[in-house]
Amino acid sequence: MQLNRKPLPFLLQLFDLLCMELSNWRWSWQVMVLTATISPVLSIIALGSFASRNDLESLNAILVGSLVMSLMFGNLGNVSSRFAYMRFSGALDYYATLPIRRSLLIVAVVLAFFVLSFPALLLTVMFGTWFLHLNLMLHPLVLLVVPLCVLPLAGIGAVIGANAPSPEVGGSLTLLVTMLALFIGPVLLPTSRLPEIVQIAGYFSPATYAASALKQTLLEPLTQRIILDGIALAGFSLVTFWSMSRKLG
Repeated sequence: MQLNRKPLPFLLQLFDLLCMELSNWRWSWQVMVLTATISPVLSIIALGSFASRNDLESLNAILVGSLVMSLMFGNLGNVSSRFAYMRFSGALDYYATLPIRRSLLIVAVVLAFFVLSFPALLLTVMFGTWFLHLNLMLHPLVLLVVPLCVLPLAGIGAVIGANAPSPEVGGSLTLLVTMLALFIGPVLLPTSRLPEIVQIAGYFSPATYAASALKQTLLEPLTQRIILDGIALAGFSLVTFWSMSRKLG
């Protein structure tokens, strides 16, 4: 007699997939935290050493840009590597045989790396505010802004990992996208220091809106710009996750 396997509820599927993803890194999460911390910290030290203590605009940009860098190394890069590995190792084919929604696999991978990147984000904030002598102006919306910043960055990583012709090419593309996102638009540098063409190009990068949203919820008073930032980040997230859902079928 053939058994009919009824799929588990969505939340239970997501929880199981999340536990599976987190268990993959139980022996190496310390290295991942270190990797996602050291680059932003070095960036703060290097750029902060040349910035004037009276140039608050530049100091804020250095801290916020370094936070975006931490999120990109901890989410975009790792998600890209993970999907590239699953694709070429046959893990995606294995997941296709399970009675689960494919979109939940994407969410579980993103959530897992977000959890693992959170310590690096906190360490970068604490070190940056101390080294740059900045005062935090935490707004409750930061609890929404941080995950909203993670989603499009992780989504881009997933798209790269799932479509790259090889893991090596995927790694190179991930590094290229990370560098472009950090230096196109006002991310590591304030708007006033950038050429107009770079500012215009920054409108097409989710890192620009992530930096703006983080700046308003961590260091500066909230403005109406936060609405545009939120809509843009949500739009980038929907596009990347829709692309991944179609890829996984």
